[in-house]
Amino acid sequence: MSKILVVEDDKFLREMISRKLDKEGYEVIEAVDGEKGEEKAKSEHPNMVLLDLILPGIDGFEVLERIKKDPSVADIPVIILSNLGQKSEVERGLKLGAIDFLIKAHFTPAEIVKKIKEII
Repeated sequence: MSKILVVEDDKFLREMISRKLDKEGYEVIEAVDGEKGEEKAKSEHPNMVLLDLILPGIDGFEVLERIKKDPSVADIPVIILSNLGQKSEVERGLKLGAIDFLIKAHFTPAEIVKKIKEII
């Protein structure tokens, strides 16, 4: 069973995505801020990380950068899931090592799951 780490501070959105992933047979781990997200990526070794950018504490860009610099977890695919969608933010996320950048408003939970299945 694939493990997905959902790093999202919005409770409603985090639970909605987690429920959808759970129904699809994924094991879901949740983190509500950047520090917890980084910790859980390292302790749980998920098959994928869904990462928000606007987080309490360290932001998603910092989390992504730290994950990609740590050889023990650098190979975990990270999809950024954010309301930010400026070209510069998308480019920065991809340059830091995210494999995709999804703008929350443009994707339903079902479409997010489809994207995960394509990658894992």
